[in-house]
Amino acid sequence: MSTTSIPETCRAAVLTEHGAPLEIRELPVPAELEPGALLVRIEAATVCGSDLHLWDGSLAGSQALTLPVIPGHEMVGSVVRIGPGAERDTFGAPLHPGDRICFTHASCNQCEHCRLDNQPTLCTNRQYYMFTSCAKPPYLVGGFAEYCYVFPNSGRVKVPEEVRTEWASAASCALRTVVHSFDRIGRLNPWDTVVIQGAGPLGLFATALADHLGAGRIVTIGAPDDRLKIATSFGATDVVSLSAAPEPQDRIDAVRDLLGGRGADVVFEFSGARTAFTEGLGMIREGGRYMVTGQIDGPGKEVPVRPGFITRQQLTIMGTWSGHIAEYYKALQFVRNTRDRYDFGALVPHRYTLDNATDALARMRAQEDIKPVLVPHATPAGVSA
Repeated sequence: MSTTSIPETCRAAVLTEHGAPLEIRELPVPAELEPGALLVRIEAATVCGSDLHLWDGSLAGSQALTLPVIPGHEMVGSVVRIGPGAERDTFGAPLHPGDRICFTHASCNQCEHCRLDNQPTLCTNRQYYMFTSCAKPPYLVGGFAEYCYVFPNSGRVKVPEEVRTEWASAASCALRTVVHSFDRIGRLNPWDTVVIQGAGPLGLFATALADHLGAGRIVTIGAPDDRLKIATSFGATDVVSLSAAPEPQDRIDAVRDLLGGRGADVVFEFSGARTAFTEGLGMIREGGRYMVTGQIDGPGKEVPVRPGFITRQQLTIMGTWSGHIAEYYKALQFVRNTRDRYDFGALVPHRYTLDNATDALARMRAQEDIKPVLVPHATPAGVSA
């Protein structure tokens, strides 16, 4: 099944050495699909902070991998081949060649986390894009490529017509992770004060979602200042700039000053900064809730914490890892329903080819780009100029 001629090989930007430029390679395009699998033509792949950590090697503490790999796990593909039994998306919508989809890492549906806990993101047998070697079949297992193989157990959802391809790509990791975090932390009320640590893609999406859900006051912390302007347009009632509050205690004091000396009802950590967790503890009120999402594990990430403080303050502290197909669906619907309220295009203004993938990573690391968009093909469908 195809809407276009499918080549026997395609180009991919491959990580062969941590910190080194990505290497453009020709890799086989699978001609035969397993039952439940799909082959998609990548229309856009957005760069995630996890791609940066994969590139520099700091993700090794949280996820095993064997090089070479294709970076990228947030992407939109148009269906070009459909394996047996893969004629519908996870929610029952028919799939046809040319349909745009987002798709998940593949959980096994057999382990305790999948079957008993209903937490497939903790699956002990999960197949991951960008962590799976591209040196063996099915080869195309990352978003920085012209085509990608959709694992048989990957959840998949059609992208609504009203959602631009690059918005959907960003939603397929950053926003779905934010949605998962909000689902886990529980209801936000109109009288709640919310602190968002971080003004990167996750923090900005979180600001918009907190605003949409009706939080009474939203304080977004981050840098550079042009991102804080986006946060304000996304609903932040207050912002704290890292340039004005360069030290952890400065930021704690700034938040408490804004809130009249009181801590926030809910704090979300989306920054990934080493000191962010202890800072967040200083920003939360007694009995408050703290969601930690931006942190990765590894050497040098340890911070001192006083457990008695958590006990005495009676805090609820939770973590979120990744997201599954329900969060993808909700993220896409949020973008679809609020596209006239929030300028999602402000998060994805710049385009790069596969040949410039390393430049895209470097610009994101330097905070010169919020979320770069890789466009593998010369005339991508659905991506704005």
